[in-house]
Parts: sequence; structure tokens; C-alpha cells
Amino acid sequence: MGLFWDLIQQSQISDQQTKAESLADRVRNLEIELQRTTDLLHKTLRILEEVVGKDIDGDGITG
Repeated sequence: MGLFWDLIQQSQISDQQTKAESLADRVRNLEIELQRTTDLLHKTLRILEEVVGKDIDGDGITG
């Protein structure tokens, strides 16, 4: 029973550490995720423009 209780406490401590991340860390992680999403969007748009053969985003370039 003691081992089980220790595991529960360790899980709760871990959860609190995650929640206690500093705001700066959370913002940094969001900025990284936004950059990855933006990069994926650009790659997807480029491929879509190449397949369709039209300038979808209005930048004057197809692909």
C-alpha cells in the first residue's frame, strides 16, 4: 500500500510541476508551436499551388 501511495504522490508532484511552469516557458513553447504550424502551412500552400497551378495566396508566385 505504501508503494501505491508513493506513486500517487509522485504523480501529483509531477502534475504540480507541469502546472507551475513559468509563463515565459509557456509562451516560448507556444511560439515554437506557432512557428511549426506556420512552416507547415507554407509548405502545404506551396504544394497546393503547384498541384492546382494557381496563385492561391496572392503573392504573385505559383508554388
